Amino acid sequence: MELITNPQPLQWPTLLKRPIFDNAEIQQRVMPILQEVAKRGDEAIRHYTQLFDKVTLNAFQVSEEEMAEAQRLVPETLQQAIAQAKRNIELFHTAQYDAEKQIETMPDVICWRKSVGIEKVGLYIPGGTAPLFSTVLMLGVPAQIAGCQEIILCTPADQYGKVNPAILFTAHLVGIQKIYKIGGAQAIAAMAYGTATIPKVHKIFGPGNQYVTAAKQLVSQTGTAIDMPAGPSEVLIIADHTANAKFVAADLLSQAEHGTDSQVILLTTHAPLANAVNAEIARQLETLPRKSIAEKALENSKIIVLPDTETAMAMSNVYAPEHLILAVEDPDALGEKVINAGSVFLGHYTPESAGDYASGTNHTLPTNGYAKAYSGVSLDSFVRKITFQHISKQGLKNIGLTISTMAEAEQLRAHAAAVYVRLEE
Repeated sequence: MELITNPQPLQWPTLLKRPIFDNAEIQQRVMPILQEVAKRGDEAIRHYTQLFDKVTLNAFQVSEEEMAEAQRLVPETLQQAIAQAKRNIELFHTAQYDAEKQIETMPDVICWRKSVGIEKVGLYIPGGTAPLFSTVLMLGVPAQIAGCQEIILCTPADQYGKVNPAILFTAHLVGIQKIYKIGGAQAIAAMAYGTATIPKVHKIFGPGNQYVTAAKQLVSQTGTAIDMPAGPSEVLIIADHTANAKFVAADLLSQAEHGTDSQVILLTTHAPLANAVNAEIARQLETLPRKSIAEKALENSKIIVLPDTETAMAMSNVYAPEHLILAVEDPDALGEKVINAGSVFLGHYTPESAGDYASGTNHTLPTNGYAKAYSGVSLDSFVRKITFQHISKQGLKNIGLTISTMAEAEQLRAHAAAVYVRLEE
């Protein structure tokens, strides 16, 4: 990894640039796929699945027999791990439920807010080189807690028309019954527009490659909501003299192995740590099955030596990382200064992979600097907040003059008249 020492704040934006891809070109490739699926439905889905995934599907939906087979193929130890992760995620997300609370803003004027699950949601689960069955938990669990009436899941099949059994096992555990063996931009189009086989949904969730991301962004412009803008995975670590170089290197590599377009950043106040981490990365790389992917990601990555943790935190807040690890002497104190981050990991024994799998927090997070304005997926992502109000006759007498005065001032006489006619009665 490139090593930089004490850069000036004016240099930070340049140093912290993410890998740049031609999004306009990708969207130009994706747009015809979306249009064809909207026009020809299942026929287009079948064509693009054959073209991109090299598999001809007679049926899109996973059968009961395939679900039963998956339950047999997943090792017991993995089943137990997935079940434990599910319990933790359920506990954390159930606690996010807001109890209905009525507020009397003035005598006999009562307002409240109610959470209602989004009726139809679509979950996209990548299934290529890294089949993300953990994402089934991260999306399926809060969708069920929120009370979404229809949950469908799309994930690509392999060349034999099979879906990764761990994905199917996890979907069954969560209670998702409608699972379709399609991936890529065509899956996003199917969920956005609906086909004879695949239901149209109101909101689409889930990570994916650049084509999936572009498809989500495009369908969001035509009436289908999405969880958030997304990009390649990333981590930023702030480490001081107390950090363990082996731990830090392992955390950097855990994100670098996601994809060649991932980015990892280390900000350290301890210059010797920088060299130690670089050496550990070289050593640990040799043991990774995804070595070539991680090596490519490291080309986009940097180690930056800074004078103190306050400066490092200021730089981190400029970057707004998806994942932020604070491997410092007093992580709780430094954590109070976090302004922009998707998810924060405090201390030397809190690896980012804990949040990816089983601690309970959600791993679907804003990337590419969007943590400055977006939150990660939570229970709130799957509900709408509907406001209610009830005003009695006396309550309208109490608030009527305020309403009518404001309406008259905005020259909206009918608004004022809606109060007048009631008060005259």
